[in-house]
Amino acid sequence: MKAFSLHLSRLYSLAKATLALIGLAAVFTLMLPSERHLLRSTLPSLAAEAAEDASAGGAGEPAAIAEGVEEREQRALAEFISKRWRIAETAATSFVSIAYRAGERYSVDPVLILSVVAIESRFNPVAESVVGAKGLMQIIPKYHLDKLLDHGGEEALLDPEVNINVGAQILHEYYRRLQDQEAALQRYAGAFDEPTSRYAAKVFEERMRLEPIRQKARRSQVAQAT
Repeated sequence: MKAFSLHLSRLYSLAKATLALIGLAAVFTLMLPSERHLLRSTLPSLAAEAAEDASAGGAGEPAAIAEGVEEREQRALAEFISKRWRIAETAATSFVSIAYRAGERYSVDPVLILSVVAIESRFNPVAESVVGAKGLMQIIPKYHLDKLLDHGGEEALLDPEVNINVGAQILHEYYRRLQDQEAALQRYAGAFDEPTSRYAAKVFEERMRLEPIRQKARRSQVAQAT
């Protein structure tokens, strides 16, 4: 049934393209010679584009647009992070992709995850602090051993995939418990009672740099799609 619906969608798209070309042909007969020449030179490319659209099918367009938006978002964020923190773009691309997957898994904004990474480690995956915090999101293993059991122990925190996923899980748990993003971030930093919420403010400031990059990429992709 799904295949039949897709076939009908493609036939519909092809019919629209055909009617459009018939309309162009009608206009063509009424044009001046110079205008006809211009249209003659562009008509083959228009026909080719219409055929491509028809063969692609309309049924998958919303999903394709959504996928394209996310890809563009991630690419734009990776480029910005690479330049701002002076890391290889391939590394930035990997970190952004992991953050998006972890964000979806634990219902945490990936831009917030990336902001925490920026403040905690400046995107250094092997960073270690004097108090034993490890990796991109500077997780202290002894407080989260239960989350590391399935990953092979505390040394796994130097793996960006493990580190970001565990960090996102911690953020999710703190937010669920406290019901306040600022408080959750302060708890994450071990500074829950610090009255000025300085850590959370630094994370929010970094997010304010990243969010316009994401929004610009979204608008650009949607504009192209429409």
